Amino acid sequence: MISFLILIAGLTLLLFAGDYLVRGAVAMAEKLGISPLVIGLTIVAFGTSAPELFVSLKAAFTGVYGIAIGNVVGSNIANVLLVLGAPALIAPIACKEGGIGFSLLVMAILTVILMLMMGSGVLNHLDGLVLVAILGTFLAWQFKTARSDRAAALGGDYHDEIDEVPTQNSRIAAYLLFGLIGLPIGAQLTVNGAVDIARVFGVSETVIGLTIVAIGTSLPELVTTVMAAWRGSGAVAIGNVIGSNIFNIGAILGITSLLHPLLVPAHIVYIDMWIMAATTALVILLALWSRPINKIGGTIMLALFATYVISVF
Repeated sequence: MISFLILIAGLTLLLFAGDYLVRGAVAMAEKLGISPLVIGLTIVAFGTSAPELFVSLKAAFTGVYGIAIGNVVGSNIANVLLVLGAPALIAPIACKEGGIGFSLLVMAILTVILMLMMGSGVLNHLDGLVLVAILGTFLAWQFKTARSDRAAALGGDYHDEIDEVPTQNSRIAAYLLFGLIGLPIGAQLTVNGAVDIARVFGVSETVIGLTIVAIGTSLPELVTTVMAAWRGSGAVAIGNVIGSNIFNIGAILGITSLLHPLLVPAHIVYIDMWIMAATTALVILLALWSRPINKIGGTIMLALFATYVISVF
């Protein structure tokens, strides 16, 4: 029970610290006159991935590779089956969004390359550099494309993804301080709680990373899509999932393996990365099919996710 409380406390602190860090960083960027386009493509995109990044970094440097890698693989699976499935029970989720063709291609390329890398049994510094380079190319393309769109360049759309940002300098500093202090502490609590739970129940850290930790760090995406569906604006859900999966591989695993080599658990090589590939293919098919996900589809996706979690345990 104490281990579960520690894990819950860690995940909660990660979610709040990540949110406050993003809001503080956005407010500071606005004060400095940085364009909304740059803020949306960099600060918001990287900031919303901060909880996963800190968890993977902490797990990597403490030698708990199952959590470091399972966190990302499990999150990519949850992003598709859970994050797209749950809001479909509220309202149909449109699977057509303009301009996501290149994003789909990048997600597919990153997934295939990651699988080839993991097949060797280790993600080394060079692997991390390759993943980060692909992400950098993707962001450069996004910047160039959005810059040619005058409305996107002038207005930006990142305010739809975050809550109200502070305006007073003292509050901005407090938000940044809380985020920068809370994230590493939350990561420490999350990893410690996850490891303790794995030991108590006699399962590997990989299992906990693929399920509990992955679901916990995917909660922001889940809440965002559920609220969007509740407001009747779930059309951007599939775009958010694709972007999140790209950042999970390119930024989180890329940066983590660039800083510290990761040994890939056999369970992930032989089973979970193939399930991740299947869910990636499912997103591509849904986007190409352009048919909304209804309640029946959402129920099936949630049932598949529940089956996956049970099978992992």
